[in-house]
Amino acid sequence: MNKPSIYGLTLEQLTGWLKEHGHKKSRAELVWDGLYRKRVSEFAEMTDVHPACLELLAEHFAIQTLTEHVKQESKDGTVKFLFKLEDGNLIETVLMRHKFGLSVCVTTQVGCNIGCSFCASGLLAKSRDLTSGEIVGQIMKVQHHLDQSHPGDRVSHIVVMGIGEPFDNYTHMSNFIRVVKDHKGLAIGARHITVSTSGLAGKIVEFTDSDLRVNLAISLHAPNNELRTRIMKINRAIPIEKLMEAIDYYLSKTKRRVTLEYILLREVNDQREHALELAELIGDRKSSVNVNLIPYNPVDEHSQYQRSDKEAILAFYDTMKKQGISCSVRLEHGTDIDAACGQLRSKQIQRSQGA
Repeated sequence: MNKPSIYGLTLEQLTGWLKEHGHKKSRAELVWDGLYRKRVSEFAEMTDVHPACLELLAEHFAIQTLTEHVKQESKDGTVKFLFKLEDGNLIETVLMRHKFGLSVCVTTQVGCNIGCSFCASGLLAKSRDLTSGEIVGQIMKVQHHLDQSHPGDRVSHIVVMGIGEPFDNYTHMSNFIRVVKDHKGLAIGARHITVSTSGLAGKIVEFTDSDLRVNLAISLHAPNNELRTRIMKINRAIPIEKLMEAIDYYLSKTKRRVTLEYILLREVNDQREHALELAELIGDRKSSVNVNLIPYNPVDEHSQYQRSDKEAILAFYDTMKKQGISCSVRLEHGTDIDAACGQLRSKQIQRSQGA
């Protein structure tokens, strides 16, 4: 049986596990330092940790459970990784360079069952959740890449927006956030971490009541139930009214802003009337909401959708601003490689099946 990744343990969990096996708290802190500050690849590299402790850890845990399968590098500095898991499944992780730092987009599930009709991630149904160790492992693989290619660079921001629905893998996603936030390890600040959900209202409430305190983004993509149900089947179970109730709970309890993500699809949801309807939906939440307009990356299998032209994007943006809504257009990354989330994975699987 494959050993679980030690990256799946928080410092508290690691300390408790070692104590149960007869080792002191100080050894847990040395192991933690070796994993996240020294960033070792093998337990034997932790030369300041007692050999008996290292032997025990190596018997029960692995450090890294991902291997690099494909790596695409864009001329803008974006790097898309296709990692192979120990069971042979493939997942995507993306490194993006911004003026404010280096951001990594992580995957939380193998495939996706949400079924958004425009999305490459859902071309292959979910087969399983990722463990927290496999999610943390993505960050560590990217950081090791940076250590080798750009010494001194570090991952400073995380977006949980890759393949899968993060709130459908809530426990492992939450554990992942606690690991990467830990100030004795990677020390990535809560305000530098954003989790995106397609709108699981109950989990938004649970997230609000948790101690995670990271940013929340909602994949909205339509201003009314009829249109949202047409492009996002999750809206049949959780309509916009129920979603907005959960958002209101988040806003009232956390006093933090929420981002509404809105992919612009040509002549589907990008007209002026859609912008006005979206502004009406936001209503008196204006001071607490930012709308992030996302240019669509076309997917061959979803040929019914096309990218909105620049004029339509600018007109939508202008309409929102005139309605007093905070609005931005997402800066594109990796347009010269497989830009759409899930696209590289889907192509690789199709190639292997056709071989």
